[in-house]
Amino acid sequence: QVQLVESGGGVVQPGGSLTLSCAATGISRGPYSMGWYRQAPGKRRELVGVVVSDALTNYGDSVKGRFTVSRDKARNTVTLQMNGLRPEDTAVYYCYAVRTSEYWGQGTQVTVSS
Repeated sequence: QVQLVESGGGVVQPGGSLTLSCAATGISRGPYSMGWYRQAPGKRRELVGVVVSDALTNYGDSVKGRFTVSRDKARNTVTLQMNGLRPEDTAVYYCYAVRTSEYWGQGTQVTVSS
């Protein structure tokens, strides 16, 4: 049973930084992609960033240059470093992993507000 457990959400002021972490358990050996999506109220779930391989990480256009996704394959973890946060970054952030099947975490709330 694959489980993705997120941590690190909270409330931060505009311009601030926040780090989210995700740990995967029960996932079998082999190559798989891992990263983050987010969903704001009334909007569709959108890509934040996914580590596809050692040489490729795909980012959503709205976070490029501000957010960084990094992965530790040995520990089956992925981290999202968010800098320069804006009110429009407020959303539930979901950890994501995919190989032959997709897996999702429960989500963690990030609120950017003064």
